[in-house]
Amino acid sequence: MKESPLFWPASLKKNILHVLDETLIPKRVQYVKVRNTKEAVCVIKNMKTRAFGQFLVVLNTFLLEIVNNRSLTDKALLKKIVSTANVLNKSRPTFPFAEVTSIVVGWAQKAIADGVDLKSYVTKNIEGYLYGIRMQRLGRVEQIAKIIKDGDSILTHCNVSGEIAMAAALCREQGKDIHFFATETRPYMQGAKLTAWEIARLGGRVTLIADNAVATVMDDGLVNKVITGSDRSCANGDFANKIGTYQIAVLAREFGIPFYVLLQPSKKIKKGDDMPIEVRDPKELLQYEGKKTYEGKVDGFYPGFDIVPSRYVKEAISIKAT
Repeated sequence: MKESPLFWPASLKKNILHVLDETLIPKRVQYVKVRNTKEAVCVIKNMKTRAFGQFLVVLNTFLLEIVNNRSLTDKALLKKIVSTANVLNKSRPTFPFAEVTSIVVGWAQKAIADGVDLKSYVTKNIEGYLYGIRMQRLGRVEQIAKIIKDGDSILTHCNVSGEIAMAAALCREQGKDIHFFATETRPYMQGAKLTAWEIARLGGRVTLIADNAVATVMDDGLVNKVITGSDRSCANGDFANKIGTYQIAVLAREFGIPFYVLLQPSKKIKKGDDMPIEVRDPKELLQYEGKKTYEGKVDGFYPGFDIVPSRYVKEAISIKAT
């Protein structure tokens, strides 16, 4: 299967975490070197990587701290792992990092209780966890390709870390003639810089549209499916994704277009109304690549995500994180 660089954007090599700097794509493919928790939080907060990439950073940060603190006793290392989890959990409020960090802390606690070597036990479990997620994501790429039929035209919003682009390449290998419409996804332009780039890079056909062109594209009959990713989900099936996803779901219902979402099930939050939404720095909205979009005095409001009620979803294509 052809693989996009965005599919697995963070890897540990010789005790240094190499994180794909997604803010530089499509100009160049370059990796940021991360050596500790402080640098990991910086990469997360500055959006050098997003969504799935941030989860990879979180998990690999524990491996970094185990290496960096190899001389500590197991009890002291447990305290270090707990403190690392607390710092990572606070880095982005909407992202459910705590669901993953709590698992790692649990492994460390179990190692202490069972009297086994904490370093090797936690390392082995994290590596196995990552391998499992990788295999499940590859399996989901195949599921996406099955949903996509010959002749389909699919609208997507933001970026799904390689999966849609890889599914597009798989469909092409299967002889399916398909087409994608990608929203530009302001203000980071992730649909333009990442999604359009990786679909085209893997040989797929993609048309970039403005975020506010979705209704027109649907009304003109140019798309017959919507597939998006998600950043967090609720027990009732509601989910959070990049701001703008909610209005696309509403429009899809209006025009009778099936809406599919790629998500990771979670029962930690009952419903969408209970989910915290991260409001980003207004500067991210009022400037682009370091330049102001408006020189006068104006306020900015940029919630990074919105909530899509489960009633708008035809099918959730899921993977299990545990």
